[in-house]
Amino acid sequence: MGEKVVAGAFDLSDRHRYRRRLHQCLEGLERLLAERRFDRPRNLMGMEIELNLAGADGMPKMMNGEVLPRIASRDFQTELGMFNLEVNIVPHHLDGRVFDQLAEELRTGLGYAHRKAGEVDAGIMMIGILPTLGRADLVAANLSKADRYTLLNDQMVAARGEDFLLDIHGVERLACTSSSITPEAACTSVQLHLQVTPARFAAVWNAAQAVAGVQIALGANSPFLFGKELWRESRPPLFQQATDTRPPELRNQGVRPRTWFGERWTGSAYELFEENLRYFPPLLPICDEEEPLRVFDEGGVPQLQELVLHNGTVYRWNRPVYGLADGVPHLRVENRVLPAGPTVTDVIANAALYYGLVRALAEEARPVWTRLPFAAAAENFDAACRHGIDAELMWPRPGRSGGVTRVPAVKLVRDELLPLAAAGLDAWNIEPADRDRYLGVIEERCRRRVNGASWQVDSYHRAREAGLERRAALAATTRRYAELMHSGEPVHNWPTGVPAR
Repeated sequence: MGEKVVAGAFDLSDRHRYRRRLHQCLEGLERLLAERRFDRPRNLMGMEIELNLAGADGMPKMMNGEVLPRIASRDFQTELGMFNLEVNIVPHHLDGRVFDQLAEELRTGLGYAHRKAGEVDAGIMMIGILPTLGRADLVAANLSKADRYTLLNDQMVAARGEDFLLDIHGVERLACTSSSITPEAACTSVQLHLQVTPARFAAVWNAAQAVAGVQIALGANSPFLFGKELWRESRPPLFQQATDTRPPELRNQGVRPRTWFGERWTGSAYELFEENLRYFPPLLPICDEEEPLRVFDEGGVPQLQELVLHNGTVYRWNRPVYGLADGVPHLRVENRVLPAGPTVTDVIANAALYYGLVRALAEEARPVWTRLPFAAAAENFDAACRHGIDAELMWPRPGRSGGVTRVPAVKLVRDELLPLAAAGLDAWNIEPADRDRYLGVIEERCRRRVNGASWQVDSYHRAREAGLERRAALAATTRRYAELMHSGEPVHNWPTGVPAR
């Protein structure tokens, strides 16, 4: 009987079959790469934004099952928690006025969704972690009503074999446990996709890893959880701990977490997919009817569904993605670093910086990843999460002397990275007015040393100084954030503090 103790509806034969199919998918991917069957470059980008539902009082609303039918758009979907939604932006060509087009589409779509949510006394919020979330909100009963979320939760809980430990040392310390993965739902992000050819994949992925710390430093927007002030961007440690299927003994052995930054620069997309199979046991052994190698041998293109499913349960901050469009395979880099918000303008500015930087850095004669140790990039990511706009980052020294130096993130961006991003956007043929508008938002954020996290923290402390107790101050900060978010003015222009009530 011991061998048959497997959570859910899966038994050992399901897992053996799935593992065999995974390796067939990996072989199919290798053959597709060898035969150069992938889509030609089309400069395609895409975006997904995870959202929160909150009431006029700033408190979370467990109502996506009521809000989504009112929105009635395939662009909006459920996410893990009942207080979550996700909006998916259709792929766009990365050129011309694409950023202004994206901004207009987002304002229109989010405005419509916000009005529809208002019909049930809820509203849409773009923020990394909703400050008013409490422990009682992040329980299994508040998982969205979809089988895939229940199944994923059951499998991750079974793999861990005990409660998940949340322990984050920040300005304050949060230490508690959870019997489900629901705390992951607190983490709402912006995901930026970029389609790339196999030949360019490694350079783009490495460039994205190199600037992940920069993205977090400038875009941090998640300083609170369960009433505690933690890191300026608390999503990464929370997400890692809420999805950590390793009991302490496996952590002590050095087993890798399912949410991770990685441990080395890559040489190809295949290396990352292969690592995901080698290091991470499957969670959802669900086999598709397609036999990938037979499809390949018959001249077709396999969907590699098992590989795609497994890849979706390994939470790299820059994730390799395999997909099919009109029967033609393609590869994407999915950048999962940024929190949602604060405004549409801020989201688009963060996207412009990212797409400009990865284009420029991927094409440098002496790539940054040949001069920056991978451990330094990982250290940058951690420092940026902890300190946000005030972080100091490791970066290669200019010129031929070599070596790495530590520099304030805002200085690095203003002196070195903004010109690179501008050159990258020029290479994408972005309209100069759009380039200057959105990179100008980044420059002002650096000059004023203000991002979503710093605004939240400053406003919260002003509310406390005005006499509000902790929960009331967080609620007041959340209400003011929502008001300013819907005004559309970028966060560096927001007045600090909350109005007296």
